[in-house]
Amino acid sequence: MEDVQIQIKRIRRGGKATPLPAYATAGAAGMDLAADVDAEVVIAPLERALIPTGIAVALPAGFEAQIRPRSGLALKEGLTLINTPGTIDSDYRGEIQVILINLGREPVAIRPGQRIAQMVVQRVCRARWQEVPELPSSKRQDGGFGHTGKKANSE
Repeated sequence: MEDVQIQIKRIRRGGKATPLPAYATAGAAGMDLAADVDAEVVIAPLERALIPTGIAVALPAGFEAQIRPRSGLALKEGLTLINTPGTIDSDYRGEIQVILINLGREPVAIRPGQRIAQMVVQRVCRARWQEVPELPSSKRQDGGFGHTGKKANSE
């Protein structure tokens, strides 16, 4: 597994310092992001809320950070991210904030320091387009949604 050093800056400090992103286990791909709020933020059903994390990062060129939901919050509380995965580009230096949406039936309270999302750091490549009159053929061709799960009719 490759390690990459990333600069991180705390934007604000509430009553207690919000934990920096951290891996929960040795095999975790994502680091937990915590809410940097002064008091509970209650999100009503079908409501969205922008939750600050209190950090900014300087990702090296050729890397991105993806912000993803936490599966436990999604299952237990109905909380997910409205734009998932969110992308933090290597040239962005502002605070990382998370847009949560409550898809559950009950209001959900976000507490100071609560783990609200996960962040995965990935390598990226730049695409260069080559416009052509025709694309090479493939076995799938232009089969659309659900196409790969269909079996050929042998009758």
